[in-house]
Amino acid sequence: MSDAKSTVVTHAHGHTSSPGPGPSEPVSIVRRSSGHADQRHDERLSTPSGEWTKIREIGIQHLDRFISLEAKVLRGDDPEAVHDMRVASRRVQQILDVLYPAPVPKEIRRLNRRVRRARRVLSEVRNYDVQIERVNRSLARKGNSRRDVWEALRGYLDRRRAATFEQGLRKLGKLNLATLYVRLKNQLATNNPRLGVVHSNGSGDVSADPEQQSRERFEARLGQSLAVVWQSYETRVTESELDSSRPVLHAVRIAAKRLRYLIEVMHEVDITGSVEALVWLRRLQQHLGDWHDLEVLEQILIEMVARPKFLRDQLDLAIAIEKVIQRNRIAKKKYIDRYFQIVASSEGNQRIREWVASFTSEGEPGHLTQAL
Repeated sequence: MSDAKSTVVTHAHGHTSSPGPGPSEPVSIVRRSSGHADQRHDERLSTPSGEWTKIREIGIQHLDRFISLEAKVLRGDDPEAVHDMRVASRRVQQILDVLYPAPVPKEIRRLNRRVRRARRVLSEVRNYDVQIERVNRSLARKGNSRRDVWEALRGYLDRRRAATFEQGLRKLGKLNLATLYVRLKNQLATNNPRLGVVHSNGSGDVSADPEQQSRERFEARLGQSLAVVWQSYETRVTESELDSSRPVLHAVRIAAKRLRYLIEVMHEVDITGSVEALVWLRRLQQHLGDWHDLEVLEQILIEMVARPKFLRDQLDLAIAIEKVIQRNRIAKKKYIDRYFQIVASSEGNQRIREWVASFTSEGEPGHLTQAL
């Protein structure tokens, strides 16, 4: 089960913003929120530093969310907390990528690495949680002809999940997330001109203090970030057309996640077209997540039957598991075929490509040709 299950629109109160004006209406890249925003919020966003202030606030919200889930994760019995903490970590990292372009200050690099490590520590735990949920659904169905397979797999998953979780607890403890939280929140909440520089056009640097950036610099920074992330995504998709192996498709999946989380940031400041882009990316991410779940299932089944003792003592069950693996591979092939249809010929893919191109190539700051 992929991260795509998270809410695409991430406003604190759960509402969904309007997709934006009609095709014939002039579009400003940074638009003030409408309807749901109070007057004070509107006035703040209209100031030159308002957008940067909001990005910082969003970063702190995601960081608060990240650390608030630690206690639930440590209890060990809340799969959704594991998932949500991993998603929050990605959102924190995306905010840092927007606020601190290369060269990234050393302190930010260190904190960013610790956030990433926390997520990776929980990666295998999350995989086992997803597979346990899948097995439970299978066992709940009446007339399941492979009940012995799923029951054996459930026992194996429970044991592996418990062992992996214990390892993860020790690694999380070494990361000292409380200290990470305090230091990173201080960076996000204060103005410090020594945090780094933004390379605007190669002719010189300007202060990286977000509060001092002009609106044009803000727009340029978003365009710069989008260009980098989109290029990475397009490269991975192109590679997958030549090689549809597991590592290559997994790289597409990760690149799509990074693109989605950046566009979520753009949505938070009401970039026109971001809602439609998120809808399409959510669909792609869900599809690749389902494919990934089948990949993980196959790897676990192979590990399970590859144990010499298991083959010696439960040969009939091992043969039944091999048949499940064969069916799983047929299902994976269908997902891969459908993936190529989504990224190659779908209308949504073409629209998001045009939208990204219009955003990143617009010569005059403040205006975006509406492609969605």
